[in-house]
Amino acid sequence: MKTKILSVAALALGLTAGCAFAQSSTVTGAAGGAVTGAVVGGPIGAAVGGVAGAIVGTAIDPPPQKVVTYVREQPLPEEGTVVRERVIVGRSLPDTIVVRAVPENPRYAYAIVNHERVIVEPSSRKVIQILN
Repeated sequence: MKTKILSVAALALGLTAGCAFAQSSTVTGAAGGAVTGAVVGGPIGAAVGGVAGAIVGTAIDPPPQKVVTYVREQPLPEEGTVVRERVIVGRSLPDTIVVRAVPENPRYAYAIVNHERVIVEPSSRKVIQILN
């Protein structure tokens, strides 16, 4: 029984790492985690998976559509910043990248990196969404 609980907990933590880069809401994260946990570990797995999914969903909620629209409408500079590191949701941008505020919503900022528009959290510079 202990082995099964530990296996489910390890699976939930593994799912947390992979799901951290998905842009889902708390509800979607909790539901997805609970379903996966239930399939693998029954009722205990559902509980552990639901909690892990909810934590992941809370960490990276997508920005409002108004912010996405604003960032999409901003012109691309002739010479954009190119970095060797891959830009990944959940990771912070390097300090060398210029981050611009979203005037109507100070909770969000954006940058142009590797010819892509990226929405970030201003204080941590953590990538919230990559727009294509």
